[in-house]
Amino acid sequence: MNTLNYLDRNEFNFEPSPKVVEAIKSFDPKDLCFYTRIYDQGKKSVISVRLSEIYGVPEEQVLLTYGGEDMLKNAIHYFLMLGDNKKILIPEFSWWYYNRVASECGGTFEMYPLHEQEDTFAYDVDEVIEYTCRVHPRMLLLASPNNPTGNCLTSGEIGRIMESIPSDTMVLIDEAYASFITSDTDYIAPLVNQYDNLIISRTLSKFYGLPGLRCGFGFIGKGHDQFISYVNKYLGYNRFSESVALAALQSDAYYRQVADEMDWGRQLYKKMLGDKPGFKVYKSVANFILIKYPVEYKDALQQALKTENYKIKFMGDKGLESCVRITLGRKEQTQAVCDIILGVVDGTL
Repeated sequence: MNTLNYLDRNEFNFEPSPKVVEAIKSFDPKDLCFYTRIYDQGKKSVISVRLSEIYGVPEEQVLLTYGGEDMLKNAIHYFLMLGDNKKILIPEFSWWYYNRVASECGGTFEMYPLHEQEDTFAYDVDEVIEYTCRVHPRMLLLASPNNPTGNCLTSGEIGRIMESIPSDTMVLIDEAYASFITSDTDYIAPLVNQYDNLIISRTLSKFYGLPGLRCGFGFIGKGHDQFISYVNKYLGYNRFSESVALAALQSDAYYRQVADEMDWGRQLYKKMLGDKPGFKVYKSVANFILIKYPVEYKDALQQALKTENYKIKFMGDKGLESCVRITLGRKEQTQAVCDIILGVVDGTL
């Protein structure tokens, strides 16, 4: 039986780094018999200490969660349940989970526009600022890169938004996919130091290819001791996960090579499908790509992909019904998906 190729949930179709594999093999199970003692030093985890060193943010402002999902849930639940203002602004064409988390805690959400511009989507920063000032929500969510459209904000654009909106609106930036195009993180510490109303959320699930580890992290501005206490775990964190996470954080060069291979995939989709009638391959700075296709091929594409044991995401979001989102996998996977799509279009499949 052929293995099913999962290219529908932005997981990792490559091998973990050698350092990660070694950390797993060499982990001493006896370590699980005891709590970590680092909390006796006033620290959360060996991971938060390491992240503080990497990003230049004080350890007490580093957040650790059960994946990026848990970061979003903790932040949205906490801040929307404080006071009477329970509104969050969420980008259009974004992850449906944002809306659900807001509704879980009695919050309300409103969507502000993302704009299609040739072969990309984009925030209109002035519009985001105007919208936020007019609505004055408790929270503003920015996704950079955004899932599923693949577009991002520059550090300068983030700074302009932060400078121009009400200081009592908490800004949550979901940067789960932020490391695929650039390794620049120098903007994070200055932003977190300058703006108390900012949370930047990241994860080991995407660039570091460990979604099954469920290890998220982030950074928050000063003055949120109660929220930090709400999120943190008094008795420390999973010691096996800590060991693997440390190894992943030491493996940037390896994962950068993987990211380069993903870029090969972006270029192949553009080359093979970009000039086909009815197709549009959108720019992406994440580990997935969004492609518009003639929707009349949908049933045939789904059947052909199923026959060849491939799963991709057929979008159902309003305005994206004629799009597919495809995780950037190994070269042979990318080539196979391109061949399947072309085979359906050419009538050979």
